[in-house]
Amino acid sequence: MKITEIKSCYIGPETSPEQFIAEHFFLYLAKGTVNGYDGNKNYTLKSGDYCIVRKNYLARYNKEKENEEFEKVVIILDEQFLKKIKDRHQIPISTSKPTEAFITLEKNDLIPNFIQSLSPYYNQTGAIDDTFSDIKREELVFILLKLKPELATIFFDFTIPEKINLEKFMLHNYKFNVSLERFAYLTGRSLSSFKRDFVKIFNTTPSHWLTQKRLEEAYFLIEKKDKKPSDIYLDLGFEDLSHFSFAFKKLFGFAPKKLMEQRQ
Repeated sequence: MKITEIKSCYIGPETSPEQFIAEHFFLYLAKGTVNGYDGNKNYTLKSGDYCIVRKNYLARYNKEKENEEFEKVVIILDEQFLKKIKDRHQIPISTSKPTEAFITLEKNDLIPNFIQSLSPYYNQTGAIDDTFSDIKREELVFILLKLKPELATIFFDFTIPEKINLEKFMLHNYKFNVSLERFAYLTGRSLSSFKRDFVKIFNTTPSHWLTQKRLEEAYFLIEKKDKKPSDIYLDLGFEDLSHFSFAFKKLFGFAPKKLMEQRQ
């Protein structure tokens, strides 16, 4: 079924722009490309693709326009909303549980038909009217459970992350620009316990280790992979290029631009 007049919109609570996924959300891509990364794997969504992005994961994604256009529908499936569904319905819970951050779904007419059904409910600001928001979100949940029943083990798991291997987690996720509090939470620790365990494992503080690890990776990418600082600083967890350049020079004694010149 051809989708027409799809407007970019968010349905559900606002989410943080940081790279920590605080709530599950459904992403439908109407026009464009989305490239995602969860610390272990790269994902690509094209026009007409859709997926679930899981809460309590670190992930980042960037968008590419298609013919100067980019349109998406994002529907937030927050914990409070999902708890209401679980309380109202008897939902079988599968023993199978996906492990990836981006859960892609096979193409099916149910999803495009659902996206098309949103059109009458857009208000004048291009958002879905609050009167119908939860109704349409609940409809989506049951469509998703029909297509992939094992999603129930994800949607209705309201436990906090368990204590995991800190060293392995940090080596996989050091590039993400999130707070120490987030790292602590995702490894199943309080902030004080996280800092204490971190020093035992890495023999330095988290902040110092993160900066050095990211800069060492930057050095490698510039020297060995011919990358430009402007192309890598965001992916390595730095918020701006000037801060990256300052930290790089402080650690190595010369600016990243100088390393580029030496390489040539």
